[in-house]
Amino acid sequence: MASWLPETLFEIVGQGPAPSKDYYQLLVTRSQVIFRWWKISLRSEYRSTKPGEAKETHEYFLENSHLQIQIALIFGARILDHVLNLCEGKIDFLERLPDNLLLNIISYLDLEDIARLSQTSRRFAKLCRSDNLWEQIVQSTCDHITPDMRALAKDLGWRQMFFTNKLQLQRHLRRRKQRHESQRSSQP
Repeated sequence: MASWLPETLFEIVGQGPAPSKDYYQLLVTRSQVIFRWWKISLRSEYRSTKPGEAKETHEYFLENSHLQIQIALIFGARILDHVLNLCEGKIDFLERLPDNLLLNIISYLDLEDIARLSQTSRRFAKLCRSDNLWEQIVQSTCDHITPDMRALAKDLGWRQMFFTNKLQLQRHLRRRKQRHESQRSSQP
């Protein structure tokens, strides 16, 4: 694996499936898969049980079906697939980029592509709905954004403002201005 990758590639913690109260940690480093567990039970035979740990190199983990089954039962098949991909050197570098850089990249996409991207993962769905993205898109499509428009965007949201037609926006701005004027005139 590339040496510029961080030492820890993936980490997740969780509780075993009901009725278990056992606690688990899965850690994937550049060279190992580390699986830790803590038995949590009121039953007397488990009270003195010490935490356990299994460490495997990536190569051995790919062959260890017993450990893979345990991970799938506790964390799910998607997590197991992700860990298997990491062990095989298949790393999704796009997912590792920081949000602000991804938002900048997404702002250059067509609207249809943004809609498709939002369906690929929870993270991209959140980014594609974020006000930061839609503020960048509105700024790139408008020549000038007035303070009134910024205030309206704060009320409506930048995404809603982008998809609202110009006549409706002008109506919203007039109403907002009238409300503020009437509030000022009613104050002593």
